[in-house]
Amino acid sequence: MQSWSAPTVPTLPGPHETALRLHDSAARGLVAVAPTGTARLYVCGITPYDATHLGHAATYLTFDTLVRVWLDQGLEVAYVQNVTDVDDPLLERATRDGQDWRQLAESQIALFRADMAALRVLPPTELVGAVEAMDEISTTVHRLVDTGAGYPVDEDVYFPVSSAPHFGELSGLDDATRLALFAERGGDPDRPGKKDPMDGLLWRAERPGEPSWPSPVGQGRPGWHVECTAIALNRMPARQDAPRLDVQGGGSDLAFPHHEHSAAIAEVLTDTWPYATASVHAGMIGLDGAKMSKSRGNLVLVSRLRADGVDPGAVRLGLLAGHYRTDRSWTDEVLLTAQERLQAWRTGAARRSGPSAAPALASVRQALAADLDTPTALAAVDAWCAASGDDVSAPDEVAALVDALLGVDLT
Repeated sequence: MQSWSAPTVPTLPGPHETALRLHDSAARGLVAVAPTGTARLYVCGITPYDATHLGHAATYLTFDTLVRVWLDQGLEVAYVQNVTDVDDPLLERATRDGQDWRQLAESQIALFRADMAALRVLPPTELVGAVEAMDEISTTVHRLVDTGAGYPVDEDVYFPVSSAPHFGELSGLDDATRLALFAERGGDPDRPGKKDPMDGLLWRAERPGEPSWPSPVGQGRPGWHVECTAIALNRMPARQDAPRLDVQGGGSDLAFPHHEHSAAIAEVLTDTWPYATASVHAGMIGLDGAKMSKSRGNLVLVSRLRADGVDPGAVRLGLLAGHYRTDRSWTDEVLLTAQERLQAWRTGAARRSGPSAAPALASVRQALAADLDTPTALAAVDAWCAASGDDVSAPDEVAALVDALLGVDLT
């Protein structure tokens, strides 16, 4: 699947020597993330049945910041992101609107690409749709069935969580909470015939009027969790005696059941635990006191802000002003503050001289290495802009560091 064009990332002076630490949901705290050679990142992508809202944007900006830190550290980055371009919400929306589900998906994927390009998000190395990966997903399901980690319920196929010894460790939730979240987030704990209420769907047998594909386990389409695992495992370079990913990422609403199940499936397929050195989850963006979501209809769309003439750089700064792990609200005040900050930064970068850029660069690097602390990084640039000095190269150097590490063009 075609991605979007990558902005040029400036190379910054001096080595980025501060060790990167990220909050790992499984460890419930910070862990060192120090890839060698190639950093491996998998982030769950969109289900393209509606436009990109600020909750999506905040998540992808989180991992864009991570990629920029890795690039500044001199690493190659293998970044894979999926697109769930066939799933119940997409089919339901297409039916509601009398539209072909393929056309709906294509239109929303195109809009997503445009939004990400406008926000200067670095594209993944591979953007992979479930439809184009259908053969490899169905083969993965067949492998699980062959190893006893897949069983039939009527004509569907389910993954027994009992086959994964570490199931439950990533989220660390009690049974009652897991059960409630599983039912709320697409699971079917009460389906008759399942061995365990937590067992997840691997393959949905063909239903009348729904798209389906041939597979060794019958005509149908995949469940969501195995889709991500198959796509990630087939594209990430494996390292001996190491997790298959350096970072598994997404919004905090994916920690359970999605990432828990994806990691469990990977454990069975690879006999490796943990699946990732760090499972990193971004907080939710709210509006009017509630999580921003399509089901609630309380969305602030990136495309609408762009159409209204809002500078994408201000949108980016508004989202980076809060720490990625915090649930936070988008308000008119947040946007106004971001617009004022962007103007102040551009004014500072346009000066003939300023204080040395070296301390600001060191402060931004140190902040981002400490669990992607963007509020502290932004404050370091604010401080540079508020100070004066006679270094004629500093404005260009600060513009480069802001571009490279924070993704904002000050020209």
